[in-house]
Amino acid sequence: MASGGGGGVSVPALWSEVNRYGQNGDFTRALKTVNKILQINKDDVTALHCKVVCLIQNGSFKEALNVINTHTKVLANNSLSFEKAYCEYRLNRIENALKTIESANQQTDKLKELYGQVLYRLERYDECLAVYRDLVRNSQDDYDEERKTNLSAVVAAQSNWEKVVPENLGLQEGTHELCYNAACALIGQGQLSQAMKILQKAEDLCRRSLSEDSDGTEEDPQAELAIIHGQMAYILQLQGCTEEALQLYNQIIKLKPTDVGLLAVIANNIITINKDQNVFDSKKKVKLTNAEGVEFKLSKKQLQAIEFNKALLAMYTNQAEQCRKISASLQSQSPEHLLPILIQAAQLCREKQHTKAIELLQEFSDQHPENAAEIKLTMAQLKISQGNISKACLILRSIEELKHKPGMKFVHFIIVELTGIKVVQQGDLKKKKKKKKGKLPKNYDPKVTPDPERWLPMRERSYYRGRKKGKKKDQIGKGTQGATAGASSELDASKTVSSPPTSPRPGSAATASASTSNIIPPRHQKPAGAPATKKKQQQKKKKGGKGGW
Repeated sequence: MASGGGGGVSVPALWSEVNRYGQNGDFTRALKTVNKILQINKDDVTALHCKVVCLIQNGSFKEALNVINTHTKVLANNSLSFEKAYCEYRLNRIENALKTIESANQQTDKLKELYGQVLYRLERYDECLAVYRDLVRNSQDDYDEERKTNLSAVVAAQSNWEKVVPENLGLQEGTHELCYNAACALIGQGQLSQAMKILQKAEDLCRRSLSEDSDGTEEDPQAELAIIHGQMAYILQLQGCTEEALQLYNQIIKLKPTDVGLLAVIANNIITINKDQNVFDSKKKVKLTNAEGVEFKLSKKQLQAIEFNKALLAMYTNQAEQCRKISASLQSQSPEHLLPILIQAAQLCREKQHTKAIELLQEFSDQHPENAAEIKLTMAQLKISQGNISKACLILRSIEELKHKPGMKFVHFIIVELTGIKVVQQGDLKKKKKKKKGKLPKNYDPKVTPDPERWLPMRERSYYRGRKKGKKKDQIGKGTQGATAGASSELDASKTVSSPPTSPRPGSAATASASTSNIIPPRHQKPAGAPATKKKQQQKKKKGGKGGW
């Protein structure tokens, strides 16, 4: 057999094997046979081309690119521009792929298809849109649906990342991919309810198409549906339904989808829900955003948002150096961007370095006057936190863009309210505090002149004559030695305990207060009237002289 490597096998027989293996999709065996042909003739252009194709089909992009680069002179007349550009694209060498395509001698349809993909990855959406429009208009083959899907993806990207109002391309939402992209475009315009309806339609179409596909595995439906469900969760999050969104996000993570880009976005969104709470969960989720290949799956703005959240998480977990490192990196990538500076200022404030934070903000405001309004509002807030209200008001008044807007007056009003009418700006009117009228007694008569000495105690008033002293004959009892009724009742222990007087007596103050919160602990409390009982018994013994003593 030819595959056995016998020395007497002819080259045409080897090519027959290559053709047969290629038609069966067995590119591993086809590659082995091609190598046998190259052993006979190392500069066979057709064999080199077939070897590159076999390597690409097997996913060996580096090896395929190496074959192309090492046989440049031989392959000069038989250009492999598409294969070379495709290998560079799959190896994420996007700029190299663009150069290869633009330097190609002939722009074939498949090279144009790849050109559109490259422009999309470079986020050159206007050029990409033009390429796909031309392909959809002029191509006639079995890949029309794929081109329309790519075209709708460009429109969705423009809507989300460039805030361009999507134009109606007249694409029928006949597949779940087209529905998904249409929903993404609506999300970019804030039409969340309509986007959710289209995502539900996409879910239904996805389930239907996958059930009809007999070649699909068990994981395929879940992988396709995970992307749709992730977008549904995002809409719920934007609508404020964070609990429902969080539940759906976690369900997707449990499925362990192979799409690292999807996992990174979901993990990032969970971190934004957690904010400064549940930081342990956020620290676990942030690992998903660091997976290999994430940077090639997401747009620049998505990657930037993830980095911002990493910096904030570092700040919340008291990793000051990490926070500064990430925010400084973000600032170097986008010097005009506001968020890195705000994060750095927030970190300084957590370290009680408010003055340094204000200096940093002032420096950025001077360098980027287009962001001065937002920066000055932050500076004013920091001044308020320091208690420097007058300086905060001056900063607010210096914001020309907001000076005559109702919102600005509202902010100024709030500051004055918080300070209690203490800071008075130039041009503001001082308001006197109104004195509250004193309450008059119920028996007040306006016709009668009030007593001028009414504020003095009765004993100190000029007309006070003291109390009249009189004899209280009715209080003298008939007991022995002139004892009174009150005294005899004090000597009766039974009356003292079971029948307390209506007003407390000097000797019973402790007993009267026992029913209030100042109760004496039981172990310290003495029975009321016990000393009086003992005294009465002693008097009886002395009077009677009986008892055997």
